[in-house]
Amino acid sequence: MNRSFALIDCNSFYASCERVFRPDLARTPIVVLSNNDGCVIARSREAKPHVPMGEPWFKIRDSLKRHGIVAFSSNYALYGDMSERVMSILEQHLPRVEVYSIDEAFAELTGLPEPLDSLGHALRADVLQKTGIPVGIGIGTSKTLAKLANNAAKRWQSQTGGVVDIRDPERRDKLLRAMPVAEVWGVGRRLNEQLQAMHIRSAWDLAQANPALLRKRFSLVLEKTSRELRGISCLDLQPETPPRQAICCSRSFGSRVSELAQLQQAVASFASRAAEKLRSQQSLCRLLQVGIRTGMFNPQETRSARSLVCQLPCPTDDTRVLVAAATEGLRQIYRPGLAYAKASILLLDLCQRNQYTPDLFAPSQPASSERLMQTMDRINQRWGKGCIRPARVPATASWHMQRQLLSPAYSTRIDQLMVVKAG
Repeated sequence: MNRSFALIDCNSFYASCERVFRPDLARTPIVVLSNNDGCVIARSREAKPHVPMGEPWFKIRDSLKRHGIVAFSSNYALYGDMSERVMSILEQHLPRVEVYSIDEAFAELTGLPEPLDSLGHALRADVLQKTGIPVGIGIGTSKTLAKLANNAAKRWQSQTGGVVDIRDPERRDKLLRAMPVAEVWGVGRRLNEQLQAMHIRSAWDLAQANPALLRKRFSLVLEKTSRELRGISCLDLQPETPPRQAICCSRSFGSRVSELAQLQQAVASFASRAAEKLRSQQSLCRLLQVGIRTGMFNPQETRSARSLVCQLPCPTDDTRVLVAAATEGLRQIYRPGLAYAKASILLLDLCQRNQYTPDLFAPSQPASSERLMQTMDRINQRWGKGCIRPARVPATASWHMQRQLLSPAYSTRIDQLMVVKAG
């Protein structure tokens, strides 16, 4: 029996999240901006014909207003919470789910009652009713085909109702011939150019290509992609996300920072956040890299980008140790008189806590440190992010990101809950 996979993808996810609590914008074009309201990183379907991706906000601000397009600053707390709600609904309905990204999930449908497209429509309706987020669902006999079917479900939404099943070979081949090879999962710009030079222009062409030649000229990954397009499943689900091998926390400042004390606050904040991510995946780190840079695009500014890797005394997830290492490293690379635009913290050489064997003759993290960090995390989870934090981390700071168009944290902060008043 052939296996069956689905890809469930939230439509224009960031824009859809903003619409959930703003029903007055149901038909209004929406764009979402990057950190510091820099450029467009997400667009609703209505905005896509009018706004190119990556367009700088300062250039298009006035034209968007004239066209009635509404802009929002990135509200990552809202998007993360809405993503968790969508994924929890999928896991209630489906036996095996792989959360692929913040707005996408693969699922295995093998053995579920037919017809699977009816299951897709019911799942789509349930997610929309409970979260307000519209999704598209593609179904195929491999993950790559499910991804391609999802592309078709979104492209021809009015005809398909947002669900496309291409397990039937005739329907599959028809879609493969209609889809450019650039739309295939994993085919980026450079690879597309190389395939075009070989007269591989459609997904069908890639499916019919010689697998051995693809492997020899490109990679095993592309060979598997070709086989998957022919309906041969080569990629299984990964229900558990593997722990990251490095953890980064990097931000551009809302305004230039010159004073060492303010930079220390910033890197302490970033190190504290990175430590939280480290503990969430039950890892320890042995190395920490701290980096700072000035603006790199203004010819009137002095350009400088410096970083330093700090060896930690022992593998650790202790916020206090990481903050101390970050601030000391910053002191060594800081140069007075420069206007810094960005700082970063990178945790390296990670190991899983349950797989780490301490060195008999080397210091190790005290058990009291683990208990303290667990207590701090529990308090912050219950009473709010940053309720307990290192003294160097300010509650508010002048260098925080500019987010002048930020929507409320409707679902994650009790003081910003939506209030409905009786008429």
